[in-house]
Amino acid sequence: MSGARQAAAEAIEAPGTPEALWASWEGLGRLPEAPLPAAGPVVVVAAHPDDEVLGFGGALATLAAAGTEVVLVSVTDGEGSHPRSRRTDSSRLAGIREAELAAALSELGLPALATRRLHVPDTQVDTYEQRVRSALTELLRETNAAHCVAPWTGDLHSDHEAAGRAAVAACADTDVPLWLYPVWLWHWATPDDPRVPWHTAARIPLTGAAHSRKLRAVERFTSQIAPLGEGPGEAAILPPEELAHHTRPFEVVFR
Repeated sequence: MSGARQAAAEAIEAPGTPEALWASWEGLGRLPEAPLPAAGPVVVVAAHPDDEVLGFGGALATLAAAGTEVVLVSVTDGEGSHPRSRRTDSSRLAGIREAELAAALSELGLPALATRRLHVPDTQVDTYEQRVRSALTELLRETNAAHCVAPWTGDLHSDHEAAGRAAVAACADTDVPLWLYPVWLWHWATPDDPRVPWHTAARIPLTGAAHSRKLRAVERFTSQIAPLGEGPGEAAILPPEELAHHTRPFEVVFR
């Protein structure tokens, strides 16, 4: 593992910033509002099945309710979330996560058939970045996409950053507007953190209905929010203190 990737892994595995600290920061309330695209298709990219719901799920519910066409892209199958598990293996976990995403999308009002899968190996998206870029460029053209949303390129997680970079390049190739959503930022960053481009950030307020749909969708990711069993290899990836960042009544994107 490279020094940069090791440092990023350590930042993600370290104790995170409490949600109460984010909630008390006036900077989030001062962010401008970002109106959702009025027309589709909107292509939404996720490095792993659940990223799109954590970072953009309330917006997805809003788009679905408005009848806007949404096409989701799962870059990996999420099979690498528990590499030290003795309860399951990567093949079974990929199937579990596919089923969880389908259930979550149903909660958001989206059909599971809206998802395209690239089957890139989990934790190796940077190795396949050019392939992901090509696939996204082709999809944006095929669907005549009006907008694209992808993981933030500064999220520290290697897969998130590589998927985001591929989307940046694909959108440059096709002149499709792009938003980037953070996931792990809320864990390792702090309010007013100079590593974060707050000047490009915007809020997406969620209606009560969209927020409720997102909360139900997040609960569908049992393999990520609850331990698979006993032992360190079975621990929840998203314990309650981490989920708190993703259950706010608003979402944040970089434009």
